[in-house]
Amino acid sequence: MKRKMFFVLTLAIVLPLALSAQKVKNQKPRVKSLVVFFSHAGENYAVGNIAVGNTKIVADYICEATGADQFEIVAEKNYDMPYAELIKVAKDEATRGELPAYRGSVDVTPYDTIFIGGPIWWGTFPRVMFTFFKQNNLGQKTLIPFATHEGSGLGSVVSDVKKAYPKARVLNGFSIYGHEVRTEREKVTRWLRSLGR
Repeated sequence: MKRKMFFVLTLAIVLPLALSAQKVKNQKPRVKSLVVFFSHAGENYAVGNIAVGNTKIVADYICEATGADQFEIVAEKNYDMPYAELIKVAKDEATRGELPAYRGSVDVTPYDTIFIGGPIWWGTFPRVMFTFFKQNNLGQKTLIPFATHEGSGLGSVVSDVKKAYPKARVLNGFSIYGHEVRTEREKVTRWLRSLGR
């Protein structure tokens, strides 16, 4: 009788532990993700003067859907100016290959996947993002570009990210019209689902 009771108690303790270990073994490891982006508030084409930039809204959607951390690239240079003036400044930066400084830093080491986003200025990301590229080694990571625009699509951001990080795994990316970001969240959600995120 004692032997039977011992066997039942042992089974009651060992079986749940074994099942629990099996569950953990079969679970996919959680990928640690980061969203790095630059966003421009103030006067924007097609949406007027906005308090929160279009790319910031998309970055927030990604973080909410995936649980990713977030780092916003905030330029030291002031881009709070009328849109017509801004496009001249952006063109001048692109022509000269300028690398504007930004505030703060982020340790990218713990992250497996990094979403990289910004508006399209003269066919690619704003130049301050290239400063980030130069200062951060993302070489062995999965990089997912995204962009907001008013007709440029992804521009050359995918090829520019590949050029900056030739050893990284760079996915095709996603673009959305700036004037759609406040009403078309589902487009972002569908894109993330297509990536398995």
